[in-house]
Amino acid sequence: MKPMLPMERYFGKLELVYSFYEAMPTGVTVSETGRIFICFPKWGDVVKFTVAEIVEGQLQPYPSYETNLFDPGNITMSFISVQSVVADGRGTLWVLDTAAPNFSEPIKGGAKLVAIDLKSNTIKKVYNFSENVVLPTTYLNDVRIDFRVGKAGYAYITDSSSKGPGAIIVLDLENGNSFRRLNGAISTSPDPYFIPKVEGQMLMNRNKDGSTSPFRLASDSLAISPDGKIVYFSPLTSRHLFSISTESLRDKTISDLDLSYHVGYLGEKGASDGMITDAEGTVYTGDYENNSIRKLSPNGIMETIAHDPRILWPDTFSIGPDRYLYVIVNQLHRQPRFHYGKDLRQKPYSLLRIKIGNFPAPTFS
Repeated sequence: MKPMLPMERYFGKLELVYSFYEAMPTGVTVSETGRIFICFPKWGDVVKFTVAEIVEGQLQPYPSYETNLFDPGNITMSFISVQSVVADGRGTLWVLDTAAPNFSEPIKGGAKLVAIDLKSNTIKKVYNFSENVVLPTTYLNDVRIDFRVGKAGYAYITDSSSKGPGAIIVLDLENGNSFRRLNGAISTSPDPYFIPKVEGQMLMNRNKDGSTSPFRLASDSLAISPDGKIVYFSPLTSRHLFSISTESLRDKTISDLDLSYHVGYLGEKGASDGMITDAEGTVYTGDYENNSIRKLSPNGIMETIAHDPRILWPDTFSIGPDRYLYVIVNQLHRQPRFHYGKDLRQKPYSLLRIKIGNFPAPTFS
């Protein structure tokens, strides 16, 4: 009888919340009442609706099927390709529309942040961006909201461009004014020395014609501290974690060159896509190279809370009122663009959760 050889140890009590058998999801958010919302950007799959709510075990287009039908004649009030959805804890769902299906140049006037009232399930405000904020290379990725500053609060949004400068976009929710910060800075740019390795293989663009190129994506992961004073961020193709005060991001008297000196370096956290903070100040982050979820405690200690073969590219995180950490797992690295046009994804994609025992970081006092 052959001896059993030692094997890699997996741990973390993950629960399956939902299985996706059609389009590939990227975003998830859980509202203060426990409602779960999902988004499906248009990356090549057949996307029937780009924003949905899970209702009684079924996906329903949200806030309506009509809103999810792109209408060139009503570009402001219809969704094009949504990358991120975030419930703010006080009755609003924020929808970030890239207007860039298949990572194209954003459709003019289509990139927007949409506020939806969760009681009436209707759009209450739409924020558009000027051409010097959403560039031809921009890919809007993640958003965090804070109502404790300004008259109506601020939003912080990452530009995770693969072809142009990365940045953090600052949006004043009172007047809709927005501006780019850390534009092309080292902290918002892909790490030029980093080659992602997922499932034992190097991750790079591999085209149908046999040509290859490095996979590079700028600032992506984004989280905000419980008091709203610090944002944590990271490029997608990087293992490094950075932070900066929201006050300095909002202060336009600080030049972008000088702003880089306000960035803090918090070390390696693993290569991540999604990131979020809880009410105690712990930062949760994925590690897509190692099928893992990590947490960074306020005391600086980092530990892995889940390491599981099912964590095939942990994308977006959300923390629910049930004190669970929710994560979308979508096999992003198995897409055709990385495998000479061959789709290696295996359905279903999944929404998983793990008990953390803490509430989400608040957006208001």
